[in-house]
Amino acid sequence: MSDQSNIKIPFAISGGIHIGAIIILALGLSFDDKPKNMPSAPSAPAIQAVMVDQQKINQHVEKLKQQKQDAENKEKARQAELERKALEARKNRELEQQKIKNLEIERKQKEIETQKANDAAKAAQIKVQQEKERAQKAEAVRKQKEQEQKASEEAAQKAAEKRKQEEAAAKKAEDERKRKAEEEERKRKAEAERQRKAKADADAKARQEQEMADALADEQAALSQTRNKQVMSEVDRFRAMISATIQRNLVVDESMRGKSCRVFIRLAQDGFVTSSQTLDGDQVVCRAAKAAINKAGRLPVSTEAGVYDKLKEINLTVSPEFN
Repeated sequence: MSDQSNIKIPFAISGGIHIGAIIILALGLSFDDKPKNMPSAPSAPAIQAVMVDQQKINQHVEKLKQQKQDAENKEKARQAELERKALEARKNRELEQQKIKNLEIERKQKEIETQKANDAAKAAQIKVQQEKERAQKAEAVRKQKEQEQKASEEAAQKAAEKRKQEEAAAKKAEDERKRKAEEEERKRKAEAERQRKAKADADAKARQEQEMADALADEQAALSQTRNKQVMSEVDRFRAMISATIQRNLVVDESMRGKSCRVFIRLAQDGFVTSSQTLDGDQVVCRAAKAAINKAGRLPVSTEAGVYDKLKEINLTVSPEFN
């Protein structure tokens, strides 16, 4: 649009000049030739007409220049307005983009907060379920301990009754031995030798029973602090007694502190160690544990068949204890 205005203005100026020239030629005037000899009186109106026409042409030219200047000013104002509107539109577009960006940030933040809330709810639900499961397990353990305590008390009662029967049988055997000694002098020495061996066995058994009782007392005293004085099951009790017997025969060294060894032991019904081997652990501790088992020779076992079946082949972890 600006280019068309620039083209029209020169054309208008050119047209005005040509019109003026035509008028001058029509009047028979020339700016180059000298004036012809004419009467002086009639020349005044012609000059005046030329001057008037030239003045109109100048006025028209000035008018055209003013129109051109006005058109240029108007075009500049229009361009400035367009630039202002473009700048305003760009600013509005940037503001709108920033709003969209802020809204997107808020949306993402809300999504994160919602996800966190969902995660927290899930975690709380899991925690409630875990607490419920722990409570159920604790109740099951409590009932199991009650059953174990009852079984242990029944086993202790049976053992006491059996011990009385054995004592009665031993007394009867002693009476029979005396009677036979009085009847047969020849058999007295043999019987005395037999009784000596029996006494030696009885002493060894008494010592073993005393060791078992001492080990049990020590173990029960230690476990009473950590297990709220609950009575161990018969199997656990004898395992503890076996561990205590090995500990008493274990030769410890400072280099063994904090180390352990896992061993496998096979026992006969009377507690005699038929075989033992180390499975894994510190080599020094394993050698000491092997030596302690061999030194003990016999380990505490129960005379109950069901308990013995669980003790005849056992795995134990030997960890040296330091005072």
